[in-house]
Formats: sequence, structure tokens, C-alpha cells
Amino acid sequence: MQVDALAIRLRPRTPYEAADLGTRLCQAGARDIYTCFAYVALPVFAICLATVEIATWLPVLALWWVKPWLDRTVLFVLSRAAFGQRTSIGDVWAAQRQVWWSQLFITLTWRRLSPWRSFTQPIYQLEGLSWSQIRKRVRQIRRRRAAPALLMTFVYNLCETSLTLAVASFFYWFAPTVGSDSGGMLDALGLSIHPLVYPGATALAILFLEPFYVASGFAMYLSRRAELEAWDIEQEFRRAFAQ
Repeated sequence: MQVDALAIRLRPRTPYEAADLGTRLCQAGARDIYTCFAYVALPVFAICLATVEIATWLPVLALWWVKPWLDRTVLFVLSRAAFGQRTSIGDVWAAQRQVWWSQLFITLTWRRLSPWRSFTQPIYQLEGLSWSQIRKRVRQIRRRRAAPALLMTFVYNLCETSLTLAVASFFYWFAPTVGSDSGGMLDALGLSIHPLVYPGATALAILFLEPFYVASGFAMYLSRRAELEAWDIEQEFRRAFAQ
């Protein structure tokens, strides 16, 4: 890790301050992040939504299941943005083996169930460690930071659910054929209008919020490594002697 090349000014931060830094990093690199994320996510969303032909509940489950895999593209772009580098779709395509296909099985199995996956994902994706080293590293990074990372995941899940219901409710309020006696709460969620309304709203919520969730976890990871390895002190020394 070339600390002096980081575009982020390191200093001691609480986990929640670090999460806020992540949202600012996402905002600063929003053009590259959302372009690359949409390039990968939209075809996947289309496939997930197409599973409605199998079962009406399957699209939401599929969207939930693939989020950790989609997060890998966002983290790749963020890891470059942290060093002030721009990322194009071509860059993602060139690195597809590392970004998309590496660790595919664990990404879609036990990593899917991790309650702090955005916080520990950089260890799996960016550090290039062996499996035995990864386990030790995860325990080290997560120590005294598991609760804030868990709370962050809960907050983002709550925001995603709220945004999904808000988007789905538009179909209720603007559909001319829906009356007050045609389904109650199911109408309010858009489920009686079309089976794809709620899954489509879920996809839009993920498209908007997931980069912020990944960025918050990534910034918490950087803050934790800065704490463990005194990156902030090293960065200040390098800048002082560079002048």
C-alpha cells in the first residue's frame, strides 16, 4: 500500500466518521462509480427480474443474493478513486477476472450472509492474501469494529427497504385503475398492479444505495488499517519531507 499516493487525508476517525467519509468518496467519484456499476448491474437486474416467470417471489430473492457480487465492481472503482485514479468500463473489463470471477463461490455463499460484508470485503478482494492469512486478517480488522459495521449494514438495509416501498408506492398513487377497495396494503406496495413492481423498485433502490454502502465499508476499512498501521503518521511524515 503506497500511503503517500492516497488521495484521502488520513487522520484518527471513529467508525461512523469513516462511514461518512465513504459517502463523500462515493459522491466525489459518482460518475465513474455509477457508470461502471450500471454497466454490470443492469443486465444482472434484467435476468433477476425475468425469473418472475418461475415464481413471483424469486426476483427479490435473486436481487438480494447477487448484491455481494455486484459490490466487487463498486469496490474496484472505489479502490482506484482512493488514489485519485479514474476508472472506465474498459478498465473494469480488463480486470474482470479479478473483479468478477475471483472468489465467486464464497461471494455467493457464506460471504452473502456476512452482516459486515462491505467492511471486510477489501480484505478478500484487494489484499491478495492466502486463505489462512485472510481469516487472521478478518479477525484483526473486525476487532472492536464489528458492532459499528453491523449497525451500518442494518441502517443501509433499512434505507433500502424504505426507498423500495417509496418507489413502489408511486405505482399505487398514479395508477388510474386502483381504487381504495382493490387490495389495501398489497395495492400500496404495487403488488396487485404487476408482479414486477416491487422487484423493480428493489432494483432501483439497490442501484442508488449500494455504492454508498460499499463506500462506507471501504472507508471504515481504510480507517481501521490506518489505526493499526499508523498510516496517518506515515502520511504526515511523507508530506512534510516532500516539501
